[in-house]
Amino acid sequence: MSEYVVRFDVKQRIEHLVTMLVFTLLCLTGLPQKFYDTGWAHTLVDFFGGVDRSRALHRFCGVLLALSTAFHFASILIGMVEKRMRLSMIPTKQDFRDAIGTLGYYLGTADHPPPFDRYDYRMKFEYWGLVVGNVVMVLTGFILFFPTLAARLVPGQAIPAAKVAHSNEGLMAFLVIVIWHIYNAHLNPDVFPFDTSIFTGRISRERMLHEHPLELARMEGKPLAELGHGHADAGDMG
Repeated sequence: MSEYVVRFDVKQRIEHLVTMLVFTLLCLTGLPQKFYDTGWAHTLVDFFGGVDRSRALHRFCGVLLALSTAFHFASILIGMVEKRMRLSMIPTKQDFRDAIGTLGYYLGTADHPPPFDRYDYRMKFEYWGLVVGNVVMVLTGFILFFPTLAARLVPGQAIPAAKVAHSNEGLMAFLVIVIWHIYNAHLNPDVFPFDTSIFTGRISRERMLHEHPLELARMEGKPLAELGHGHADAGDMG
């Protein structure tokens, strides 16, 4: 087998790139509106050409976020119907066992962490946080984009509530990405200084063996113990 394994296809890489760019622009144009009384907010607004242009760009990116989210859901549904996609992001009981096993490893009560499949419990947690956050941001964003129309469809109290939810969810998403995702993708000692797999689609076999041994075993059609991972009893896990 080659030294590198293809982990992400072209569609997944494009989805990630679009999401990354759109999210960055949404933060750069949205957070200054939340913290409008700060100096850095004024600097960012001026950089984008003033309040009106900044808001226009924010709304444009919001529409792109809605379209990309809809495309993501549609591709999953099509994959399920055609039976060519494994729902590997669905949390299972094994994820809870893995979380406990990882905690035990960190506390020194286990000799090694549990072996993971394609996505571990941390990735699933972040993914579903992103999905739920996107849905909240899209729904509240359209309410704020079309308040008159929204007032005809939902109670009037929903509009100020949407403003609060949109603002706070945006800030929380920014903090999660900066603190959680950036660390795991770039500052984690295993991948520092930069994880290129989501951009190239490739990951080294050595890293696959270390981070996703169950997936590697399935790809190569071998028992986990034969891969040299050291988890002879892990074949029944995942």
